[in-house]
Amino acid sequence: MGMHIGGRGDEDEVVSAINTTPLVDVMLVLLIIFLITIPVVTRTVPVELPQERNQPRQARPENISIAVTRAGDVYWNDSRIDGSEALVAQLKRVAVQQPQPEVQVRGDGGAPYEHVGRVVLAAQRAGIVRLGFITEPPARN
Repeated sequence: MGMHIGGRGDEDEVVSAINTTPLVDVMLVLLIIFLITIPVVTRTVPVELPQERNQPRQARPENISIAVTRAGDVYWNDSRIDGSEALVAQLKRVAVQQPQPEVQVRGDGGAPYEHVGRVVLAAQRAGIVRLGFITEPPARN
């Protein structure tokens, strides 16, 4: 076993660096292929999407407004209701009307969800079909 030290000028030396030119060429070709094929793949069925519109609803006299305060107090229009059973009883009287009026819940923004949830449960138990939540529209800049 011998090692050749020194040598003649006509012998090739071993190159320890990796030639990355073919790798870069392949990656560029793949990039071009992906750039060409992605728009073809992402095409969808042409449909006309609805436009955004936020129209305030008209408050009709037959609509019932239920307010829920931060402390959990429930108000039917302007009169306070004591307890869930009294709320269910009043909602049952309204549920039999034809056409059934819409119950609009105005919950305080800082009220726990539990208080508003009790009103929703009472409306469900009474058989109310139309239940809405009143919110403030976002500020337009």
